[in-house]
Amino acid sequence: MSLFNRLYDYFSQDLAIDLGTANTLVYAKGHGIILNEPSVVAVKKTVSGEDEVLAVGREAKFMLGRTPGSIKAIRPIKDGVIANFEITQKMLKYFIARSSTPSRRLIRPRIIICVPFGITQVEKKAVKESAYSAGAREVYLIEEPMAAAIGAGLPITEARGSMIVDIGGGTTGIAVISLNGIVHCESIKVAGDKFDEAITNFVRRQKNLLIGERTAENIKINIGTADSASKEKVMEIKGRDLMIGAPKTIKITSGQINEALTDSLNEVVNAVKLALEKTPPELAADIVDNGVILTGGGALLNNLDVLLREKTGLPVSVAESPLSCVVRGAGQVLDQLALLRELTIT
Repeated sequence: MSLFNRLYDYFSQDLAIDLGTANTLVYAKGHGIILNEPSVVAVKKTVSGEDEVLAVGREAKFMLGRTPGSIKAIRPIKDGVIANFEITQKMLKYFIARSSTPSRRLIRPRIIICVPFGITQVEKKAVKESAYSAGAREVYLIEEPMAAAIGAGLPITEARGSMIVDIGGGTTGIAVISLNGIVHCESIKVAGDKFDEAITNFVRRQKNLLIGERTAENIKINIGTADSASKEKVMEIKGRDLMIGAPKTIKITSGQINEALTDSLNEVVNAVKLALEKTPPELAADIVDNGVILTGGGALLNNLDVLLREKTGLPVSVAESPLSCVVRGAGQVLDQLALLRELTIT
């Protein structure tokens, strides 16, 4: 490595970014996780017709469903991939600027970005171009299930099978990993956002009440459960009565939310079973011994591990800090350039 490159490496602040549908997390080399914000941008149309950014992250998420006609709160990542290139670029630029220390802003960072398994070449190009436009010096893409496995502490370098189920906001990735590679992966577009959508539809259909996506998410977090036999919880929710059009408060139970989530949860269970069916026998034997690890925000759904244990007959456990496993795994790769080159999607 030349002196010039060594100076670049010393003065730049290398970053790992989990560019998620629901949240964006940033890991800085030597500092750990330094940013965890919702992937939401609030924009206003200017006289010239361009989008002016008013807020990013938590402040913008608070505006969801509360903005006048001239302001829009946008989620630019959909199903784990970029749905709005221009807004994603502005969001990344904001997060990278917030993550860089003043002394290191002159040197552009090397960035690892985690992407769902099986994204297309066009989608990969969009992610890379967004990062370069936002100020990256080098951009590497690694698959979310692999990063999650590293972050969860699974032995990915060994010749034995490990299974990870990473349930994010837009996608669920179920991967069997051995010898630094994904042997088999199932990726479905059923995850946290679909859970919220199912709750919204259930409340509208069964209770004649229209609620927003933030309310649906709060219901999922507070009383959502994957196990119909779990202890009943009750929550008061507010929305608009579809019959009379006026605001209304009702009570809803965890049993009703379990009913709302049944179809979505069955899709996740079926994807896990399909991945197990397609796993080579020797690696399947390892998974029986080592079990299945759940990561991602969706893993926090109450008793999801219990449901998967019942349906698969395997030991299932939730990783420590499941929400940050992907970005922590990518952050660990920042320190291992040889592993980074091996795991990078070309």
